[in-house]
Amino acid sequence: MAWFDDTHHFKKSRIKLAHITDSHLFADPQGQYFDINTAEYLKQVLQQLTQYEIDGVIFGGDLTQDHSVASYELFSLLVKRSGLSCPVFWVPGNHDEIQMLEQMSRGQISAAKRLCTNNLDILLLDTKGETPAGWCEAQHLKDTEAVIKSSEHKTIAFCHHHSIPINGYLDKHILENGPQLLNTLVNTGDVLAVFHGHVHNEYHSQFRGLDVYATPATSVQFTKHVSDWQQQDLGPAWRLVCIDGQNYDTEVVWLNE
Repeated sequence: MAWFDDTHHFKKSRIKLAHITDSHLFADPQGQYFDINTAEYLKQVLQQLTQYEIDGVIFGGDLTQDHSVASYELFSLLVKRSGLSCPVFWVPGNHDEIQMLEQMSRGQISAAKRLCTNNLDILLLDTKGETPAGWCEAQHLKDTEAVIKSSEHKTIAFCHHHSIPINGYLDKHILENGPQLLNTLVNTGDVLAVFHGHVHNEYHSQFRGLDVYATPATSVQFTKHVSDWQQQDLGPAWRLVCIDGQNYDTEVVWLNE
């Protein structure tokens, strides 16, 4: 279970998590993704998080658009300058290189993949495949099941790719063995919800009673329920996840509202 060996303990029962995702940064801080300055939008989100007494930030993948080392360095710099004092965790997206994410992970940015409160566990999963579509390796599924069963607490999980179709263009890049992952989570009997990015908009669905939430991007959003790839500048957004004991509440926060 090497993926989950690094553990972070919050040592309390009530915490606030921010889920931010799909920043698509460039080496150039002025770089644009579909006419959006992605660094500026991420900067605005990080600054807003300082107003919420956040205990931890989970970055949901696709940090980079140009796959440069400098884009990861820019992410670290924006976190450092944001005023946030809480740890920042991550899962890999299809655009990311795990080695670069790991090299970035020192100090405030943590490589921990098992986060524990006094009453609930948070698992950060690896769905990065060889193509833009996601894939969970068989061993990773076994390790995920084992770490859930080893705990006496309920669990929520975060990953990059979506496992349930959204009736849109990005379904061509869905987690290819998504039902296998979701069945693994449901069959343990201890998983409350799974959160993901990748689809650049807000969605909520269920799989066998398991809540599945998509978080909008800090960059551009993708128009819902269209067969072609359409983008919308709706402003950046993020998801607040409040954990209280073995219960959670969640809402999406749009900076333009």
